[in-house]
Amino acid sequence: MQWCPPFPLDLAAVLGPLSRGRGSLNFRAHRGVWWLAANTPGGPGTLALLRRADGVVEAEAWGDGAEFLLDGVPALLGADDDDTGFVAHHDVVASARHDSPGLRLSSTGRVWDALLLAVLEQKVTGKEAIRSWAQLCRWFGTPAPGPGPDFLRVPPDPIAVRSIVDWNWHRIGVDLKRREALVAAARVAPRLEEAARIGGREGRALLRTVRGVGVWTAAEVAQRAWGDPDAVSFGDYNIPSMVGHNLLGHRIDDEQMAELLAPYAPHRQRVVRYLETAGSRAPRFGPRIELRDYRAM
Repeated sequence: MQWCPPFPLDLAAVLGPLSRGRGSLNFRAHRGVWWLAANTPGGPGTLALLRRADGVVEAEAWGDGAEFLLDGVPALLGADDDDTGFVAHHDVVASARHDSPGLRLSSTGRVWDALLLAVLEQKVTGKEAIRSWAQLCRWFGTPAPGPGPDFLRVPPDPIAVRSIVDWNWHRIGVDLKRREALVAAARVAPRLEEAARIGGREGRALLRTVRGVGVWTAAEVAQRAWGDPDAVSFGDYNIPSMVGHNLLGHRIDDEQMAELLAPYAPHRQRVVRYLETAGSRAPRFGPRIELRDYRAM
């Protein structure tokens, strides 16, 4: 399949939120190709994306989920994103937007894989979460269909997650609250997929009917599953500081960030993405978070 985006496209910026670097066994750029291994309504599938010098994106897919993944390529690369009505109320936002004409919000159309990772990232450091994510995909996922890199794995589906015994959750460093949230989500996974179709606040509310899925987790899923432009990750350790530093010059908390971003609704998350893509970060003066190892507890 070949697809020529009718808009400027920064492939790395658009797909970046879906990857977690070298610990991301289901989604990573490798030798110039973006590889995605995913659960789909048709079954597991693998998608490969290559951006040619002329701007055309070449896509190829394998496995039972191949058709779904190929059909979803335009949305994955931001074709469904609509910034109509967006107004930059701060010079730094206007500058970031000007400097990132190829930034669009990606939509995978799939809830489960994003929810699985988001729950793992609750209340722990990024290193802890990615270590658990890699082990979960390696031990309980399945090899990706097709000729992809050896590391590529399809994340475990809801049935596989429900079959993981407590000892194995302990081995991969997932505490009781997160494992209970994952198992609860796995029990109603087909219904949760409706959130991507509903979208917006209602879609996030559906995700939050699962015990252990709160505002932060629902927002993280919404950002990836349906490219929600207003789903801010309230409760995040770093985002309020980053937003406050760039828009006000000092740190702020969640309540202050909500007030600051209110004029941008329904594009509040778009502002966060512009600031992140511009490389804007708050100075780090706070204490380092201790890296825990639940396997040793």
